[in-house]
This record gives sequence, C-alpha cells and structure tokens, in this order.
Amino acid sequence: MFRELATDRLRLRRLERADAARLFAYRSLPEVTRFQTWEPRDEAEVARFIEGLEGIEPGEPGRWFQLGITLADGGELAGDCGLHVPEGRDHEMEVGITLAPAFQGRGYATEALGALLTYAFGPLGKHRVYGSVDPANLPSIRLMERAGMRREAHFRNSLWFKGAWADDVIYAMLDEEWGPRGPSEV
Repeated sequence: MFRELATDRLRLRRLERADAARLFAYRSLPEVTRFQTWEPRDEAEVARFIEGLEGIEPGEPGRWFQLGITLADGGELAGDCGLHVPEGRDHEMEVGITLAPAFQGRGYATEALGALLTYAFGPLGKHRVYGSVDPANLPSIRLMERAGMRREAHFRNSLWFKGAWADDVIYAMLDEEWGPRGPSEV
C-alpha cells in the first residue's frame, strides 16, 4: 500500500480532501491549464476528483494515480504529479508533473520527477517511463531532459486538443538508463 515518496525537500503523498482549494487555485490558472487536458470548473469538481482516487494504488492499468507534491518543511502543497500505466502495457508508465507558478523555477519539478523515476523503476519494476508533452511547453521539455529522458518521437498534429490539432512529443527512459540512484520511499 502506497504511503509517500520522500526527497530532501519534498514529500509526494496521496492527495487529501483538504487539498481541494489549493489544487483548484493553481489548476484553474490559464498559464497552468494551457498544456493540461483537465481544467476543473470549481473546487467541488476537484474534491470529487480527489475522492475518486481513494483506494487506487500506483500501477493499476488504465488509471491515473495522482499525488500531491508538498514541501518537506511545513507540508505546503506546491503541485501534483501523476502516474499512469496504459492498458495492456504493464511494463511501462507515463508520468506528468504540474507545479503552482509560485513554486516553479526552484528545482522542485526535477526533484519530484527523480522520485517518480526511482519509484517506477524500483518498487514498481517498470521497464520504461515516458512523458507526453506539447513541443511548445519548453519548461517540461527541459525538465525531462534534465532527468536524462531522451526524445523518442514527435507526432505532428496527432492530438485534438482544445479545439485544434496539436503536436505531441514523447520523452522516455529505460530502467537500465536510470540505475540505482535518487530518492527513497518512506
């Protein structure tokens, strides 16, 4: 049963009902939703989303497992991240990270992604971890490159996104490329 992932400065833990207001506050900002498929309409929708995560464990095929990214010092919610195992592809996992603007540019996303990679390749035993990103989302591309993920594909006009066709870039890493490093599970 999942408890949390810990790094020097962060704790990645299950989202709680008490996180709904903070999660809605940053997940509803235009600069955050620009590259996101989920645009919650109100705090109640976020609360229902969090309630829907109860009982889900990381690695359940076809389901996103969403975690809160909190500061180790004080527990403030700085963002959230997700893990997703595609149906029929149990050997791999998709990851995604969203940070509130006030917490961007401090290395938190890099630290959180390192924790996710360590968890996916370690306890979850995944062979491949990947992220899907809009090529205009340069901060996310730089994040994946800093983590050592490589660009595998650029699919042109492959996604119908917010009323228009959009490109999709895939970054990935294999378990042997990650190796024994990174944060610990607590």
